[in-house]
Amino acid sequence: MGPLPKRKTSKTRRDKRRSHDHLAPRHLVLCNECGNYKPSHEVCPHCGMYRGREVLQVAEEK
Repeated sequence: MGPLPKRKTSKTRRDKRRSHDHLAPRHLVLCNECGNYKPSHEVCPHCGMYRGREVLQVAEEK
């Protein structure tokens, strides 16, 4: 039989150990062309523009 803990780990000690296990929200910025929020340093999914140039053709919704 292997070693066992001598005492119960308290909730505080357990939660301190898990303090970094969380999801961070995405960093969103306003698009200069259409004004919608988009991830920084990525092509805008709404208008297809990146740094003033059209990179992606976006199909219009019907």
